[in-house]
Amino acid sequence: MDLKTMTEINAPAGYEQPLRRYLLEQLKAIGMEPVIDRMGNVVVVKEGTGENRKRVMVSAHMDEVGFIVTGATEEGFLKVQSLGGVDPRVIISKRVQVGDDKLPGVIGAAPIHLQSAADRKRVLGYGDVYVDIGAADKKEAEAKAPKGTPVCFDTPYVEYGEGYICAKALDDRVGCYNIFRLLAREEQFPCDLVAVFSSEEEVGCRGAKGAAFAQAPDIGIALEGTTCNDLGDVPDPLKVCVTGEGVAVSFGDNSSLVNRNLFRHTLKIAQEQGVRHQVKGSVSGGNEGGVMQRSRQGIPTIVLSVPCRYIHSPSTVCKASDVEDQFELARALLMSL
Repeated sequence: MDLKTMTEINAPAGYEQPLRRYLLEQLKAIGMEPVIDRMGNVVVVKEGTGENRKRVMVSAHMDEVGFIVTGATEEGFLKVQSLGGVDPRVIISKRVQVGDDKLPGVIGAAPIHLQSAADRKRVLGYGDVYVDIGAADKKEAEAKAPKGTPVCFDTPYVEYGEGYICAKALDDRVGCYNIFRLLAREEQFPCDLVAVFSSEEEVGCRGAKGAAFAQAPDIGIALEGTTCNDLGDVPDPLKVCVTGEGVAVSFGDNSSLVNRNLFRHTLKIAQEQGVRHQVKGSVSGGNEGGVMQRSRQGIPTIVLSVPCRYIHSPSTVCKASDVEDQFELARALLMSL
Protein backbone atom coordinates (compact mmCIF):
# COMPACT_ATOMS: atom_id res chain seq x y z
CA MET A 1 0.00 0.00 0.00
CA ASP A 2 1.20 3.52 -0.75
CA LEU A 3 -0.18 7.00 -0.14
CA LYS A 4 -0.08 7.95 -3.83
CA THR A 5 -2.44 5.16 -4.84
CA MET A 6 -4.79 5.93 -1.97
CA THR A 7 -5.11 9.64 -2.72
CA GLU A 8 -5.76 9.07 -6.42
CA ILE A 9 -8.73 6.79 -5.74
CA ASN A 10 -12.02 8.69 -5.91
CA ALA A 11 -14.11 8.13 -2.78
CA PRO A 12 -16.27 11.08 -1.74
CA ALA A 13 -18.63 10.84 1.22
CA GLY A 14 -21.22 8.14 0.65
CA TYR A 15 -19.37 6.75 -2.37
CA GLU A 16 -16.42 5.07 -0.68
CA GLN A 17 -16.69 1.75 -2.53
CA PRO A 18 -13.56 2.13 -4.73
CA LEU A 19 -11.35 2.79 -1.69
CA ARG A 20 -13.18 0.17 0.37
CA ARG A 21 -12.48 -2.42 -2.31
CA TYR A 22 -8.79 -1.46 -2.39
CA LEU A 23 -8.50 -1.65 1.41
CA LEU A 24 -10.17 -5.06 1.54
CA GLU A 25 -7.68 -6.41 -1.01
CA GLN A 26 -4.68 -4.97 0.82
CA LEU A 27 -5.84 -6.10 4.26
CA LYS A 28 -6.53 -9.66 3.14
CA ALA A 29 -3.09 -9.73 1.49
CA ILE A 30 -1.43 -9.24 4.90
CA GLY A 31 -3.56 -11.89 6.58
CA MET A 32 -6.22 -9.68 8.14
CA GLU A 33 -9.93 -10.57 8.23
CA PRO A 34 -11.74 -7.28 7.57
CA VAL A 35 -15.51 -6.96 7.82
CA ILE A 36 -17.87 -4.34 6.44
CA ASP A 37 -20.48 -3.10 8.88
CA ARG A 38 -23.90 -1.60 8.17
CA MET A 39 -22.49 1.89 7.68
CA GLY A 40 -19.92 0.72 5.14
CA ASN A 41 -16.99 0.99 7.54
CA VAL A 42 -14.12 -1.46 7.12
CA VAL A 43 -13.34 -2.90 10.55
CA VAL A 44 -10.38 -5.06 11.58
CA VAL A 45 -9.68 -6.29 15.12
CA LYS A 46 -6.06 -7.13 15.96
CA GLU A 47 -6.01 -8.85 19.31
CA GLY A 48 -3.42 -7.83 21.88
CA THR A 49 -1.36 -9.76 24.38
CA GLY A 50 -2.10 -8.19 27.75
CA GLU A 51 -4.36 -9.52 30.48
CA ASN A 52 -7.48 -7.45 31.17
CA ARG A 53 -6.43 -5.49 28.12
CA LYS A 54 -8.03 -2.31 26.86
CA ARG A 55 -10.02 -2.22 23.66
CA VAL A 56 -8.75 0.74 21.62
CA MET A 57 -10.56 2.03 18.55
CA VAL A 58 -8.28 3.78 16.07
CA SER A 59 -10.31 5.48 13.37
CA ALA A 60 -9.55 7.26 10.09
CA HIS A 61 -12.09 8.16 7.45
CA MET A 62 -12.07 6.85 3.91
CA ASP A 63 -14.15 9.60 2.36
CA GLU A 64 -12.94 12.84 0.82
CA VAL A 65 -14.72 16.10 0.12
CA GLY A 66 -16.32 16.36 -3.30
CA PHE A 67 -19.60 17.17 -5.00
CA ILE A 68 -22.88 15.59 -6.04
CA VAL A 69 -24.86 16.31 -9.20
CA THR A 70 -28.23 17.93 -8.51
CA GLY A 71 -29.35 18.60 -12.08
CA ALA A 72 -28.39 19.97 -15.49
CA THR A 73 -29.06 23.13 -17.46
CA GLU A 74 -30.63 23.26 -20.91
CA GLU A 75 -27.14 24.00 -22.29
CA GLY A 76 -25.74 20.77 -20.85
CA PHE A 77 -23.90 22.05 -17.78
CA LEU A 78 -24.14 20.11 -14.51
CA LYS A 79 -25.30 21.77 -11.31
CA VAL A 80 -23.70 20.46 -8.12
CA GLN A 81 -23.66 20.78 -4.35
CA SER A 82 -20.73 20.00 -2.10
CA LEU A 83 -20.22 16.76 -0.18
CA GLY A 84 -18.46 18.11 2.88
CA GLY A 85 -17.11 21.59 3.52
CA VAL A 86 -15.68 22.88 0.26
CA ASP A 87 -15.22 26.65 -0.04
CA PRO A 88 -16.58 27.76 -3.45
CA ARG A 89 -13.67 30.21 -3.71
CA VAL A 90 -11.19 27.37 -4.30
CA ILE A 91 -13.06 25.43 -7.00
CA ILE A 92 -13.39 27.70 -10.05
CA SER A 93 -11.58 26.37 -13.18
CA LYS A 94 -10.52 23.19 -11.37
CA ARG A 95 -10.52 19.88 -13.21
CA VAL A 96 -12.81 17.16 -11.91
CA GLN A 97 -13.79 13.57 -12.62
CA VAL A 98 -17.50 12.75 -12.79
CA GLY A 99 -19.02 9.41 -11.79
CA ASP A 100 -17.66 5.89 -11.87
CA ASP A 101 -16.50 6.34 -15.45
CA LYS A 102 -14.36 9.34 -14.38
CA LEU A 103 -15.70 11.63 -17.09
CA PRO A 104 -13.42 14.66 -17.35
CA GLY A 105 -14.94 17.99 -16.45
CA VAL A 106 -14.13 21.55 -15.41
CA ILE A 107 -15.84 23.66 -12.75
CA GLY A 108 -16.83 26.94 -14.34
CA ALA A 109 -18.52 30.26 -13.63
CA ALA A 110 -19.08 33.51 -15.47
CA PRO A 111 -15.68 34.93 -16.50
CA ILE A 112 -14.38 37.93 -14.58
CA HIS A 113 -14.85 40.35 -17.50
CA LEU A 114 -18.55 39.45 -17.71
CA GLN A 115 -19.20 39.88 -14.00
CA SER A 116 -20.75 43.04 -12.67
CA ALA A 117 -19.02 45.22 -10.10
CA ALA A 118 -21.36 43.75 -7.47
CA ASP A 119 -20.49 40.19 -8.55
CA ARG A 120 -16.79 40.88 -8.08
CA LYS A 121 -17.38 41.98 -4.50
CA ARG A 122 -19.12 38.82 -3.38
CA VAL A 123 -18.09 35.20 -3.07
CA LEU A 124 -19.66 33.02 -5.73
CA GLY A 125 -21.90 30.32 -4.30
CA TYR A 126 -22.81 26.92 -5.65
CA GLY A 127 -25.79 28.48 -7.41
CA ASP A 128 -23.33 30.44 -9.54
CA VAL A 129 -21.09 27.58 -10.67
CA TYR A 130 -21.47 24.58 -12.95
CA VAL A 131 -19.51 21.56 -14.16
CA ASP A 132 -18.72 21.48 -17.86
CA ILE A 133 -18.43 17.91 -19.19
CA GLY A 134 -18.69 18.91 -22.85
CA ALA A 135 -22.31 17.81 -23.18
CA ALA A 136 -24.29 19.29 -26.07
CA ASP A 137 -27.52 19.71 -24.11
CA LYS A 138 -29.46 18.76 -21.00
CA LYS A 139 -30.43 15.33 -22.33
CA GLU A 140 -26.82 14.33 -22.95
CA ALA A 141 -25.68 15.74 -19.61
CA GLU A 142 -28.36 13.84 -17.69
CA ALA A 143 -27.57 10.62 -19.56
CA LYS A 144 -23.89 10.86 -18.66
CA ALA A 145 -24.31 12.23 -15.12
CA PRO A 146 -27.80 11.82 -13.67
CA LYS A 147 -28.79 13.33 -10.34
CA GLY A 148 -26.85 11.78 -7.49
CA THR A 149 -23.65 11.24 -9.48
CA PRO A 150 -20.52 11.95 -7.40
CA VAL A 151 -17.86 14.39 -8.60
CA CYS A 152 -14.22 14.46 -7.40
CA PHE A 153 -11.26 16.74 -7.91
CA ASP A 154 -8.82 15.50 -10.56
CA THR A 155 -5.47 16.06 -8.87
CA PRO A 156 -2.40 13.83 -9.28
CA TYR A 157 -0.17 13.04 -6.33
CA VAL A 158 3.05 15.09 -6.50
CA GLU A 159 6.09 15.20 -4.24
CA TYR A 160 7.97 18.50 -4.29
CA GLY A 161 10.31 20.75 -2.34
CA GLU A 162 11.81 19.49 0.90
CA GLY A 163 9.58 16.51 1.61
CA TYR A 164 6.24 18.08 0.72
CA ILE A 165 3.29 16.21 -0.80
CA CYS A 166 0.49 17.77 -2.85
CA ALA A 167 -2.64 15.73 -3.59
CA LYS A 168 -6.37 15.60 -3.12
CA ALA A 169 -7.85 13.65 -0.20
CA LEU A 170 -4.80 13.78 2.09
CA ASP A 171 -7.55 14.38 4.64
CA ASP A 172 -7.84 11.58 5.57
CA ARG A 173 -5.92 9.13 3.44
CA VAL A 174 -2.92 9.88 5.67
CA GLY A 175 -4.83 8.38 8.60
CA CYS A 176 -5.99 5.36 6.59
CA TYR A 177 -2.44 4.78 5.41
CA ASN A 178 -1.10 4.83 8.96
CA ILE A 179 -3.80 2.53 10.35
CA PHE A 180 -2.90 0.02 7.66
CA ARG A 181 0.75 0.29 8.69
CA LEU A 182 -0.18 -0.39 12.33
CA LEU A 183 -2.02 -3.53 11.27
CA ALA A 184 0.76 -4.66 8.95
CA ARG A 185 3.44 -4.69 11.66
CA GLU A 186 4.26 -8.12 13.04
CA GLU A 187 4.50 -6.80 16.61
CA GLN A 188 1.49 -7.16 18.84
CA PHE A 189 0.15 -4.48 21.11
CA PRO A 190 -0.75 -4.97 24.77
CA CYS A 191 -4.26 -3.72 23.90
CA ASP A 192 -6.81 -4.91 21.35
CA LEU A 193 -6.56 -2.68 18.28
CA VAL A 194 -9.96 -2.04 16.71
CA ALA A 195 -9.05 -0.47 13.38
CA VAL A 196 -11.88 1.41 11.68
CA PHE A 197 -11.66 2.80 8.16
CA SER A 198 -14.82 4.86 8.43
CA SER A 199 -17.40 6.21 6.02
CA GLU A 200 -19.09 9.60 5.63
CA GLU A 201 -16.95 11.62 8.03
CA GLU A 202 -17.11 14.72 5.86
CA VAL A 203 -20.91 14.86 6.18
CA GLY A 204 -21.19 14.36 9.93
CA CYS A 205 -18.93 11.51 11.12
CA ARG A 206 -21.75 9.06 10.43
CA GLY A 207 -19.66 5.93 9.98
CA ALA A 208 -17.54 6.39 13.10
CA LYS A 209 -20.64 7.01 15.19
CA GLY A 210 -22.04 3.61 14.29
CA ALA A 211 -18.68 1.88 14.66
CA ALA A 212 -18.03 3.34 18.09
CA PHE A 213 -21.41 2.14 19.33
CA ALA A 214 -21.00 -1.33 17.84
CA GLN A 215 -17.37 -1.89 18.88
CA ALA A 216 -17.70 -0.41 22.39
CA PRO A 217 -14.03 0.56 22.84
CA ASP A 218 -12.48 1.66 26.12
CA ILE A 219 -10.39 4.35 24.40
CA GLY A 220 -10.70 6.15 21.06
CA ILE A 221 -7.90 7.51 18.88
CA ALA A 222 -8.74 9.54 15.76
CA LEU A 223 -6.05 9.84 13.09
CA GLU A 224 -6.82 12.92 11.01
CA GLY A 225 -5.58 15.59 8.67
CA THR A 226 -6.16 19.05 10.16
CA THR A 227 -6.16 22.59 8.88
CA CYS A 228 -2.76 24.29 8.90
CA ASN A 229 -2.42 28.05 8.45
CA ASP A 230 1.36 28.36 8.69
CA LEU A 231 1.69 30.87 5.87
CA GLY A 232 4.05 33.82 6.22
CA ASP A 233 1.46 36.51 6.98
CA VAL A 234 -0.04 34.66 9.98
CA PRO A 235 1.36 35.66 13.42
CA ASP A 236 2.82 32.69 15.31
CA PRO A 237 0.21 32.77 18.12
CA LEU A 238 -2.58 32.42 15.53
CA LYS A 239 -1.12 29.45 13.67
CA VAL A 240 -3.19 26.29 14.20
CA CYS A 241 -0.15 24.10 13.54
CA VAL A 242 2.94 24.10 11.34
CA THR A 243 4.01 21.67 8.63
CA GLY A 244 7.25 19.89 9.39
CA GLU A 245 7.00 20.25 13.17
CA GLY A 246 5.40 16.90 13.83
CA VAL A 247 2.01 15.39 14.53
CA ALA A 248 -0.53 17.80 16.01
CA VAL A 249 -2.09 16.68 19.30
CA SER A 250 -5.44 18.33 19.94
CA PHE A 251 -6.73 19.45 23.33
CA GLY A 252 -10.17 20.13 21.87
CA ASP A 253 -12.18 21.28 18.87
CA ASN A 254 -15.78 22.11 18.01
CA SER A 255 -16.88 18.49 18.46
CA SER A 256 -15.03 17.36 21.58
CA LEU A 257 -12.74 18.14 24.48
CA VAL A 258 -10.17 15.38 24.76
CA ASN A 259 -9.74 13.41 27.94
CA ARG A 260 -7.23 15.31 30.09
CA ASN A 261 -5.41 12.26 31.43
CA LEU A 262 -5.12 10.76 27.95
CA PHE A 263 -3.93 14.11 26.56
CA ARG A 264 -1.16 14.38 29.18
CA HIS A 265 -0.24 10.73 28.72
CA THR A 266 0.04 11.18 24.95
CA LEU A 267 2.37 14.16 25.29
CA LYS A 268 4.44 12.27 27.86
CA ILE A 269 4.80 9.27 25.54
CA ALA A 270 5.75 11.54 22.62
CA GLN A 271 8.47 13.17 24.70
CA GLU A 272 9.80 9.89 26.05
CA GLN A 273 9.91 8.27 22.62
CA GLY A 274 11.35 11.31 20.86
CA VAL A 275 8.42 11.69 18.48
CA ARG A 276 8.15 15.19 17.04
CA HIS A 277 4.83 16.69 18.02
CA GLN A 278 3.03 19.96 18.55
CA VAL A 279 -0.13 20.94 20.37
CA LYS A 280 -2.82 22.16 18.01
CA GLY A 281 -3.27 25.86 18.61
CA SER A 282 -6.94 26.36 17.87
CA VAL A 283 -10.34 25.15 19.00
CA SER A 284 -11.74 24.74 15.49
CA GLY A 285 -13.18 22.16 13.14
CA GLY A 286 -14.47 18.77 14.17
CA ASN A 287 -13.70 15.12 13.62
CA GLU A 288 -14.46 11.58 14.73
CA GLY A 289 -13.11 12.20 18.21
CA GLY A 290 -16.43 13.87 18.99
CA VAL A 291 -18.70 10.96 18.10
CA MET A 292 -16.40 8.44 19.79
CA GLN A 293 -16.33 10.54 22.96
CA ARG A 294 -20.13 10.65 23.16
CA SER A 295 -20.76 6.98 22.33
CA ARG A 296 -22.45 4.76 24.91
CA GLN A 297 -21.45 5.86 28.44
CA GLY A 298 -18.65 8.00 27.04
CA ILE A 299 -15.20 7.08 25.75
CA PRO A 300 -11.88 8.83 26.52
CA THR A 301 -10.51 10.06 23.20
CA ILE A 302 -7.45 11.71 21.68
CA VAL A 303 -6.93 13.17 18.19
CA LEU A 304 -3.59 12.93 16.35
CA SER A 305 -3.51 15.03 13.19
CA VAL A 306 -1.22 15.62 10.22
CA PRO A 307 -1.02 19.36 9.47
CA CYS A 308 -2.49 20.06 6.00
CA ARG A 309 -2.25 23.31 4.10
CA TYR A 310 -5.19 24.21 1.81
CA ILE A 311 -7.31 21.46 3.35
CA HIS A 312 -10.62 20.58 1.62
CA SER A 313 -9.30 21.90 -1.67
CA PRO A 314 -8.08 20.30 -4.91
CA SER A 315 -4.46 20.72 -3.80
CA THR A 316 -3.92 19.82 -0.16
CA VAL A 317 -0.31 19.92 1.01
CA CYS A 318 1.35 18.08 3.89
CA LYS A 319 4.86 17.00 4.79
CA ALA A 320 5.89 13.35 4.63
CA SER A 321 7.74 13.63 7.95
CA ASP A 322 4.51 14.63 9.72
CA VAL A 323 2.78 11.54 8.32
CA GLU A 324 5.60 9.45 9.78
CA ASP A 325 5.33 11.24 13.12
CA GLN A 326 1.59 10.49 13.28
CA PHE A 327 2.33 6.81 12.74
CA GLU A 328 5.10 6.73 15.34
CA LEU A 329 3.05 8.43 18.02
CA ALA A 330 0.00 6.24 17.36
CA ARG A 331 2.22 3.14 17.60
CA ALA A 332 3.93 4.33 20.79
CA LEU A 333 0.59 5.22 22.36
CA LEU A 334 -0.87 1.79 21.59
CA MET A 335 2.20 0.13 23.08
CA SER A 336 1.70 2.13 26.28
CA LEU A 337 -1.96 1.26 26.84
